[in-house]
Amino acid sequence: MSVLAFLDAPAGVAAHVVTTLAQLVHPVFGAAATAAVIVLFTVLVRLALHPLARVQIRGERLRTRLAPQLKELTRRHSGDPTKLRAAQAELYRSENASPLAGCLPSLVMWPFFAVMYRLFTLRSLSGHANALLANTLAGVPLGAHALTALPGQLPVFLVLYALLAAVGFAAFRRARRSVDPTTPGAAFLPYLSFSTVLFAAFVPLSAGLYLLTTTSWTFAERMLLLRA
Repeated sequence: MSVLAFLDAPAGVAAHVVTTLAQLVHPVFGAAATAAVIVLFTVLVRLALHPLARVQIRGERLRTRLAPQLKELTRRHSGDPTKLRAAQAELYRSENASPLAGCLPSLVMWPFFAVMYRLFTLRSLSGHANALLANTLAGVPLGAHALTALPGQLPVFLVLYALLAAVGFAAFRRARRSVDPTTPGAAFLPYLSFSTVLFAAFVPLSAGLYLLTTTSWTFAERMLLLRA
């Protein structure tokens, strides 16, 4: 049994929602209805989680603003960890903030992402075949993998990877400008923006669509919130 089997029940509920939505939009999208609903469902979930994203951005801004003071406290109390922790706690209290302000939203959002990923990758849910993967996009089954795809199916995967690479490149350029050069591995961190392209090669087309939608949303959302 998979260690993520506990996610099967909520994934089954999500599958029912996606199937119902696909039936509603089928007159418009035809055979691609399920693929369209994967995008729509992902957007709806990310929209529901948007307030948490705003909290996360505020936490990141707080850490950036306090970084010089925290660095000075670390220098001043480098030989006394107890005093360092007390000084850091006092700094956060004076700012009426928490050092976990930017981390807790990520922990809350993770179960939603895990459920959606499981929904779009498993061939069976709760002992039944995952009917979502039998539907198609441009004639390619949503459960198909690029590594085992027929030659005529490869263009769909190539377009998907090209779009993921475009989003990754935009995130890469921004990361190179914003990453703190003193962060361990700072020179390597921007290249993680392309990790979804590699990851998508090993998951079904349905999961690739999910990755494209959620990474595009993440990039656009961060850009808008950081400018706000």
